[in-house]
Amino acid sequence: MSLEVIVEAIRTFPGVTRKKAVHEVVESFSTKEFPHIGVSEGEDAAAVEYGDDYILFAADGIMESLVETDPFYAGYFAVLVNVNDIAAMGGRPLAMVDVISVSKSKVCGDILKGMAAAVKKFNVPIVGGHTHPDCKYNAIDISIIGTVPKKDIILSCKAKDNDDILFVMDLDGFFPESLKYAWDTTTKKDASVVQAQMRTMSIIASKHLANSAKDLSNPGCIGTLGMMLESSMKGGTVDIRKIPTPEGVDLIQWLLSYQGCGFVFACPEKNSPEIISLFEKVGCSGAVVGKIDDSKELKLVLDGESKVLFDFKKDIITGCSPKKEKR
Repeated sequence: MSLEVIVEAIRTFPGVTRKKAVHEVVESFSTKEFPHIGVSEGEDAAAVEYGDDYILFAADGIMESLVETDPFYAGYFAVLVNVNDIAAMGGRPLAMVDVISVSKSKVCGDILKGMAAAVKKFNVPIVGGHTHPDCKYNAIDISIIGTVPKKDIILSCKAKDNDDILFVMDLDGFFPESLKYAWDTTTKKDASVVQAQMRTMSIIASKHLANSAKDLSNPGCIGTLGMMLESSMKGGTVDIRKIPTPEGVDLIQWLLSYQGCGFVFACPEKNSPEIISLFEKVGCSGAVVGKIDDSKELKLVLDGESKVLFDFKKDIITGCSPKKEKR
């Protein structure tokens, strides 16, 4: 496996390239005139001031291709991705609303079964929403609210020079037959385990162990790191061989996969062992894979060879860096 092939695979992966449209939407809506908005663009969830806490507010829509390929997983992942967004910021999810649009009753039924399974698994209720029963297409979108103390919130824009780059992943999972890039670590686990994994992020937040974090989402582990670096206006170097990887899984497939439970951290070197230890207690593997620097370049290293994956002086993933933030 050559480094050049890995770089090209990540740069051209739809989970990465489709993020470029985000900045065009963000630029249409400024939050500068709304002082109660603590942070918005470039984060996994917006943070709205509420006393000593932030209300975390996020939404995710499921790709049309997933809805058509496996509607059960579309409904399940619609919940999972939202719960992960709240967890990534150290928050506790409170409730969700959904918008479901259907043209086929069977697809609708499978989506609802997936959502119901995930609600039970993560113990986060769906409390309302909207249904379009007469569309020419099938779609599921969910919005979530959560809460986190202001003093504890973890942002993706706060990585610092010389921070460790730390990946945490649950290696005990599988790729569903219909989903090549979705590493399922939750559907077959007991609810108590997956809920404990999510709560670990709140523990890390309360102990102020990480400067920055994101959940490992559609761009894959390295692509998600790229979004964190872009948001933080930083660079970094990653040794691919140090990334936790399940036995027998193709390397490129793994690097591009959405993680059922996975996070990237930028943290002081002294805090890395404790973060790894906390996640080991809930069945996840962690490793320091590199360092943050001020180069604004994400560089990959493989067996002594090095290449620049993204140069954020000219490349964009989402094009979003926070224009205001409050702690």
